[in-house]
Amino acid sequence: MRHLRVLCAIADTGSLHKAARQLGLAQPSLSTQLRRIERALGAQLFVRTQAGCRPTPLGLAVLSRARPLVAEFAAIVTETRAAAARAAGGFRLRIGATASRAIPGWLRLLRARPGPAPALQMNVSGNALLAMVAAGRLDMAFVHEVEGSPLRIPPGLCLRVLVEREPQFVTLAADHPAASQPELSLADLAGDRWMVDSTVDGEWDGLSRVLRAAGLNPEMLHGDYLTAYSLAATGEVVTVSQPTAHPRPDLAIRPLKGDPIGVRLLLAARTEAELDEVYTELEEAYWAVAREAPAYREWLKRAEPRGARDGRAMPARWATAEGPADALT
Repeated sequence: MRHLRVLCAIADTGSLHKAARQLGLAQPSLSTQLRRIERALGAQLFVRTQAGCRPTPLGLAVLSRARPLVAEFAAIVTETRAAAARAAGGFRLRIGATASRAIPGWLRLLRARPGPAPALQMNVSGNALLAMVAAGRLDMAFVHEVEGSPLRIPPGLCLRVLVEREPQFVTLAADHPAASQPELSLADLAGDRWMVDSTVDGEWDGLSRVLRAAGLNPEMLHGDYLTAYSLAATGEVVTVSQPTAHPRPDLAIRPLKGDPIGVRLLLAARTEAELDEVYTELEEAYWAVAREAPAYREWLKRAEPRGARDGRAMPARWATAEGPADALT
């Protein structure tokens, strides 16, 4: 396994010097190890040039077999250490997440358990978080997947769907002419500029597709959502928002007719047992903030009977025996 890690490090860095530094070795020692590996296999695996090292065709074939083995071994080590720490009472859960109002409540519920408090790492990129889970740098990730822009799910990850399709609402100034309506069409915003955080996986492409499908070609600005909300409050832009967004007196949060923009909410981990360990708390936290969001609460009241008529699957939290009206009180 050590030899396979050496080959992967050289290929990843493209340099014996950089690979040696990554592995904590002296470069001459790494060069000696590479020669031994090549002698053992009976073939040259890398071409050395002034620009660095690049795999030979045979080297590429070896690497294609080596990478999954190295990743699987790393996962075994990570999971074994985590299990040992959990058994000893010293395990600290490492959670990654894209932005969601459910995060504070989820952490509060998890911190109420005995043992160390979980650690949180936020990132705008769901793809980056999923890669960190696969590499063992995080235990799990709560991410959103923009409709039409699927995330890259690394092999071996287990997924749990919290919400199959969460509608995305629009945020605009409270005194915007369209804000008097309880539900908007994209045509109502034809004269507005939009601001979108293009660093969030799929957001720019997803909104662009929806606007084109509606026959609109508005000016679109790049910006983080904190800036977008500030500009929306002054009427400079409109922006997409999660339906759980907290209401503000200077902003109006409205659903869009036909729900043209949607995301899927996913929890990912390396094992089903890890998902089982935290999913109930995440579900509870999410629906708690959903009940606190007036626009989303009203949307769910309308959507539940509509979903029952046309066969659309509604979130389980709202399809209980008590019915949506009781669930929302």
